[in-house]
Amino acid sequence: MLYQIVDGSISVGGTPVLSHFNFTIRGKEKIAVIGKNGAGKTTLLRLIAGELDLDADDKRNSPGIVTARPVTIGMLRQQAFDDPEETVEEELLKACPAEGTFERERFEYEREYDTILTGFGFTKADKSRRLCSFSGGEQTKLALIRLLLEKPDILLLDEPTNHLDVASCEWLEDYLRKYKHAAVIVSHDRFFLDQTVSAVCEITDRKIERYPGNYSDYRKEKIHRIARQQKAWERQQEERERLETVIERFKHKPTKAAFTRAKKKQLERMEPVNRPTPDGAFLFTDPITPAIPGSKWVFTAEHLRLGYPGHFLLELTFRIRRGQKIGLIGPNGAGKSTFLKTAAGLLPPLSGEHILGNHITVGYFDQHTARIESDQTVLEHFHGLFPSLTEKEARTILGSWLFSGKAASQHVSDLSGGEKSRLILAELLQSRPNFLILDEPTNHMDIQAKETLESAFRAYTGTILFVSHDRYFIRQVAESVLIFDNHAAMYDPFGYEHYLESTRRAKTELPVTAQIRAEDQALIAGLRAVPRAERHRLREIPEDEARLDWQLRQLDEKLRPLAAHYADLEEQYRQLRENIRQSEDWWTTDQPDQLPEIRRLHTLHDEMDSAWGDWHQACLEYLEILEDLSD
Repeated sequence: MLYQIVDGSISVGGTPVLSHFNFTIRGKEKIAVIGKNGAGKTTLLRLIAGELDLDADDKRNSPGIVTARPVTIGMLRQQAFDDPEETVEEELLKACPAEGTFERERFEYEREYDTILTGFGFTKADKSRRLCSFSGGEQTKLALIRLLLEKPDILLLDEPTNHLDVASCEWLEDYLRKYKHAAVIVSHDRFFLDQTVSAVCEITDRKIERYPGNYSDYRKEKIHRIARQQKAWERQQEERERLETVIERFKHKPTKAAFTRAKKKQLERMEPVNRPTPDGAFLFTDPITPAIPGSKWVFTAEHLRLGYPGHFLLELTFRIRRGQKIGLIGPNGAGKSTFLKTAAGLLPPLSGEHILGNHITVGYFDQHTARIESDQTVLEHFHGLFPSLTEKEARTILGSWLFSGKAASQHVSDLSGGEKSRLILAELLQSRPNFLILDEPTNHMDIQAKETLESAFRAYTGTILFVSHDRYFIRQVAESVLIFDNHAAMYDPFGYEHYLESTRRAKTELPVTAQIRAEDQALIAGLRAVPRAERHRLREIPEDEARLDWQLRQLDEKLRPLAAHYADLEEQYRQLRENIRQSEDWWTTDQPDQLPEIRRLHTLHDEMDSAWGDWHQACLEYLEILEDLSD
């Protein structure tokens, strides 16, 4: 234990922010602090930094804040520099442990700050520039560099990726993973948290709840905790209902008076289980299907030259198949948005051909389409676009997009940028096009809105081509990525994680696999489109099909017993539940959960969940292989 807050409370301006909370930093761990805006994340960082004090509390037995030893704490300040007229080198040398110009420590320190400086996108020539000559975002990066060079025992970072490009984010992620001290990080960049932290502390209802692992681990565990609490709440409600029924059944029988009083006391002594608070994000589980499927080939580009008059960006040959979800990545100015506008028919190419398939309906989104203004409420605006819906149906759909209750009564013009984007995307998916072209769909959205959007796009069965700087969003939605860089296009069919791994391996001079040129992808797609009767001319195709057929047979042999096992468990569960409800023990016992039949019922329920999961996974594998064969 390096640092600990025990039973602490803190108020700002007389308003309680955190109440009777515990917080611990162990050794060199990296901790993420998350929560809604205004929950108290920055307040917690200021408390750790010593800018705020805990509220006085006579009932607290401990000193409140305990450290294992004297610790140094560093936090990025709002006022980054005392003297903006100083040069970068003068400012960074303030943290140098050695004063002599030729000391070894001075040499090692300068070598390290050169590495960090270039890692954040600066050049060595920038060291001689005055601080005031840099933009606000650049000054924030320089302040972060100075903080990293100080190497405090506890590093406090509040939204460290706000002014960083992807390359700088990746560099900082690698640096923090190797950082030899502890760090507490507040960030909305979920991918950054996935790469850096080993624990997540969520602030909710003025309390702090700790979860092990990175952000993705936290999300899984939180969903499980909510499910467990929901199940416990439902069981208690069922038990309360049972006791109330027993009391009502026997209260008029004199011979059962003592029994009835005992049941009343049992009901009164029952410790209430709180119903879990909804997670905030709505997760789509049912498929979102386009109104018409459209042709197999959604978009085809042949020697498509992208750019503007007098400004060539790149040439592209590429094919998009129905159902693909492709993330478009690359540096700013590489032509990503230009390609989206060209594919949507909003911008003519410099030369070359591009064709939309038959019966392809396009839904296009960018930040300009989200700039809607209207005096109508959200409900009136949405219902006016889809008049065939009843008001109840419209409210239900808007609720799934986080416009429930009062939110649906807001005027469209009063919505924030992220809320307007969410409304437009709700309209797009409700209109059911079969080809979505999206340019930065998650800009200005909070985490709950992003997770709702991610689940919707995963549930959508049509085709998606999108650009996003949110790496977590790309990983969650894109099944393959198209990379624009250096006036060329590369294609990775295995998704964003594989692309990142390939990039890391390329930097270490290891062989890179599976990343191909976009025109090669189009060629392969064309070969796979050869009619089955003609495939005898292509030696590799029959071998590939033979392997797929063999995989299908293996999966079919696996599917049948899994389905039978689940059906058998379901029948056992139904029969046992009916027997319990008919038994006298269920109505008269003081502790129904201790009945062997009840314990067996719970065990059967867990076995059913596991069996269904196995069967569902096997079905997904079967369908994936079947899709490959249909190609």
